[in-house]
Amino acid sequence: MKHVIKQLKRVPWWGWAFGFGYFALQYGMYRLGELLSRLLGTTAWAFECKIPFLDDLFPLVPAFSVIYVFVSYSFWISGPVTASLTKRRNFVNYIIGLSLAYVVGFLFFVFMPTYMDRAKEGLMNVGQQTDFFNKLLAWVYAADGSQIAFNLLPSYHCLISAYCYLGIRRQPEISKGYKVFSFALVIAICLSTLYTKQHYIVDVFGGVGIAVACYAIVEKLDPGRRWAEARA
Repeated sequence: MKHVIKQLKRVPWWGWAFGFGYFALQYGMYRLGELLSRLLGTTAWAFECKIPFLDDLFPLVPAFSVIYVFVSYSFWISGPVTASLTKRRNFVNYIIGLSLAYVVGFLFFVFMPTYMDRAKEGLMNVGQQTDFFNKLLAWVYAADGSQIAFNLLPSYHCLISAYCYLGIRRQPEISKGYKVFSFALVIAICLSTLYTKQHYIVDVFGGVGIAVACYAIVEKLDPGRRWAEARA
């Protein structure tokens, strides 16, 4: 516990600012993407990217809603916070790459929307269950379109979580234990999107793929190095 407190005290103000700021930004972009797709009429050609013989392998497990909501949200806030403990060059690259991934996902939401018919999937009776996990999942569904959910591809849950790991996986300032823990969280969060029936497998790979591509592009261009040199 003392080690954790010591690390938290090391976090600069901009780490906290970007942590909470980008958490709010992803929610805003997700909602704006859905709104614009409706205003522009692109929802008229929305499609379902389900692969039945794969997606039906994952049953509904309401307990995964805890990971989908509480674990993922905490992890996303901790991403920029943890990255702020690395060299400034890496932090700049992290924010630019994550911003790029956000924008790519946003463009998919607006111009290539996908959907899920929860009634057809047999999910609309979740709210009738009285336990905590079903009630939490019913709240998620209600906040995300109720019967028809849009903007599945890419999964922002998987996109952001994957980037949280990629941004610190090669940084010497971050312990090996935390890197392993972060990777495990990415796997758990990706699985939670499938076991809560919030996403299809294509959405998961789409989100992770965009995160990896944006990370690779920014690492190649390395704008953080130019920023560091300009500051020097």
